[in-house]
Amino acid sequence: MHNFKLNRELAQLAIHQRIELCSPILKRLRKIFGRYLFSTFLSKYLINPNEISKKYYNLMEKELLLIEKYFVHNSKVLSIGSGIGGVEVLLNKKFNTHISLIEKNYVSKKIKYGWDEKNQEAYNNINLLEKFLINNGVEKKNINLFDFDKDKLPNDKFDVIISLYSLDYHYDFEIYKDYLLKVLKPDSILILDTVRPGYFNEIFNKIDVIKEDVDTVHKSKRIACRNLKFK
Repeated sequence: MHNFKLNRELAQLAIHQRIELCSPILKRLRKIFGRYLFSTFLSKYLINPNEISKKYYNLMEKELLLIEKYFVHNSKVLSIGSGIGGVEVLLNKKFNTHISLIEKNYVSKKIKYGWDEKNQEAYNNINLLEKFLINNGVEKKNINLFDFDKDKLPNDKFDVIISLYSLDYHYDFEIYKDYLLKVLKPDSILILDTVRPGYFNEIFNKIDVIKEDVDTVHKSKRIACRNLKFK
């Protein structure tokens, strides 16, 4: 596999979730015509799904290289805000992971890419997410999907929890804090991009800085946290 299978609907979701997949022309049109037209029209009809598929695959490969050392074969993984699931496909292919995914199941009319204190912004479709995962080689038995607003969240214990450019990047970690403290094992690893890495020193004994972003929507660090200070 050197490419993902993306139809137009999935390609549109991909660029809602990863603005860097947009062409320079589309980014300029977004500034000219605004977020609403970008979300509903420009991002649907002025895209090349094949081109986006290649760019998205290459981007997800780079993301995998940054975090793969934290996984072992048959890892039990929880993903929060996965987007359409590119990293999750690659993790499953390499490590035969079982993945639970927590998502919001709607697309906001205006894609903002900023901080959302109440976690009300969303740009995903759970049915399309499942379709993408299965069409790209993940067996259905290795997937559990949860709608954050409607479903009871999984109460299993997870080896690794990942949230790339989502939890504590776009919305407050406190929304998930109590839940995560229940599903983290003493040796579990939490990987996330955060705009306030110092905050996690109060919760975990060990924190690795995986990378630092200074040119994204927010200045942030991707960190891997382990060894809870309390339970």
